[in-house]
Amino acid sequence: MKALSEQKSSIANMESLARLMDSRFRIPGTNIRFGLDPLLGLVPGAGDFATLCVSGYMVTILARNGASNFIIARMALNILIDALLGSIPLVGDIFDVAFKANLRNVKLMREHYVEGRHQGGAWKIVVPVLGVLILALGALAWLSYTLIMWVVN
Repeated sequence: MKALSEQKSSIANMESLARLMDSRFRIPGTNIRFGLDPLLGLVPGAGDFATLCVSGYMVTILARNGASNFIIARMALNILIDALLGSIPLVGDIFDVAFKANLRNVKLMREHYVEGRHQGGAWKIVVPVLGVLILALGALAWLSYTLIMWVVN
């Protein structure tokens, strides 16, 4: 684990990066804030991939600074939700303005380091997410089968 001063510096850098990605700019006359994430998302494919890389980089830095497996799993889930829903053209960009995955992850990080919360293993997150994914894949397989049978008949 890094020295405390290096750790604080890394965390401060992650907070600045999260603000740049999620809330750097404000729509004039409103309280709506957004960052580079929804702007880069306007570039099909490459923009969403770039924001995914930045978010992944942030989690990597936090993991190097001793974040627990539980918090890393929660952060990865936030990034996954942001990447999947944010990749939908136009609707995803509006979602990016509202969801702000990087700021959520910084909040989790602050709670972890300052308040000592979110300790433990990742299985509390991984098992339910895998269960939902298996159910979704099963539903997709059933819908595909039903559609094929309808077309054949």
